[in-house]
Amino acid sequence: MATGRELALLLAATLAALLWSGIQPHDRLTWVMEALPVVLALPLLLATRGAFPLTRLAYYLIFFHALILVVGAHYTYARVPLGNWVAEVLDLQRNHYDRFAHVVQGFVPAILAREILIRLKVVGSRPWLFFLVCCFCLAFSALYEIIEWQSAVWGGDGTQDFLGTQGDVWDAQWDMTLALLGAILAQWWLAGLHLGQLDKLAGRQATDRHR
Repeated sequence: MATGRELALLLAATLAALLWSGIQPHDRLTWVMEALPVVLALPLLLATRGAFPLTRLAYYLIFFHALILVVGAHYTYARVPLGNWVAEVLDLQRNHYDRFAHVVQGFVPAILAREILIRLKVVGSRPWLFFLVCCFCLAFSALYEIIEWQSAVWGGDGTQDFLGTQGDVWDAQWDMTLALLGAILAQWWLAGLHLGQLDKLAGRQATDRHR
């Protein structure tokens, strides 16, 4: 279970990154749309910290995801310098920062969904847990693609950086596939660590209730 000091440091770092991101971004409208999930998540996490604290792993993954989002918001995903550098070194035809971000979009929500399903005892079978988490992440990714599509329809050329297809007609399909891959990797790689932290969190909460 993350300590109060850890969470305070993560919050301060997230706010600092968000502030940096909002200083002269490449496109203000794109920044608002890309940074909005972070802005919405912070008060939600603070409000649920007492009644439903998350594992240390979940909080650190959320922080990592927030950094990915605010960096993309500042530059726009197609212009993130790290992605341009990788494209140059590997002789790629596009900036793949958005591809990486969509892997993370499946990886991080997978742990959050897994945590909620386990703690609320929604499902007890591990195969079903794995399947339902993958379904949730794929649905979440599809919802995001729908939001991007509708934003482009409503906003016209002003939201093209948010759409971020970089000329790839299969961009939405790639994004959803990579999110699913991220969900699979997270469960395969972090399941043991996550279960250990869930057990510690449950024990800590049980102790607190009996004080």
